[in-house]
Amino acid sequence: MAQPVRDLKSTELPRASAGSPSTRQKSAAREYAEALAIALVLAIFIRTFFIQAYKIPSGSMEPTLLIGDHILVNKMIYGLRMPDSILGLEIPGLPYGRYLMHFEAIHRGDVVVFVFPPDRTKDFIKRVIGLPGDTIQVKDGHVWLNGQPMNDPHGHFEVADRDRSPISPRDNSSAVQVPPGKIFVMGDNRDRSYDSRFWGFVDQNDVEGRALVIYWSWDSDHDGLPPVRWSRFGMLVH
Repeated sequence: MAQPVRDLKSTELPRASAGSPSTRQKSAAREYAEALAIALVLAIFIRTFFIQAYKIPSGSMEPTLLIGDHILVNKMIYGLRMPDSILGLEIPGLPYGRYLMHFEAIHRGDVVVFVFPPDRTKDFIKRVIGLPGDTIQVKDGHVWLNGQPMNDPHGHFEVADRDRSPISPRDNSSAVQVPPGKIFVMGDNRDRSYDSRFWGFVDQNDVEGRALVIYWSWDSDHDGLPPVRWSRFGMLVH
């Protein structure tokens, strides 16, 4: 026969009397400080490994990306990458600037943000033109891929064919093969882009992510208050 349920004795400690106003103020200030600290740590973590915002400062990717476009970059698309430093600090022994694991391969045509090889304090954004093993050559400003004219729907040209230089790498270059672990990148505005034609390949470990979407845009070159480009909000970067 079941025994009747016994009453449980209270184990609650006696309630402390309310503290002084100054104590309550200190407690509230501490809670706000802890919340802000947690928010800051989360923001740094998300910015370092997941999503980062960038502003387009030049016309090298026109018309795909305009000066004054603000974009979000997916930093997890290709894998988990350790940044070059954390808040400017480097802890010995950590594999800075390298991928710890890979999720998706870099594809030809991706618009990527990467550490600029000649100056590692800067980030550049360009389009992937060549992958490891590809042979790239520029003839009269146009890209040849593996011995054939490349299908290049994103290429934008401003210089007339008659004004092309036979010696400038912008217009004509010898054929080069992309080494293992590297990529060849170019700006969509082929006549105003400082890219792999001039300074060489990008190490795949230096690719920080792929451009995802334009979340804000205005004409920052406009005199006075920059007009907002409402039509560009939410545009995916292709």
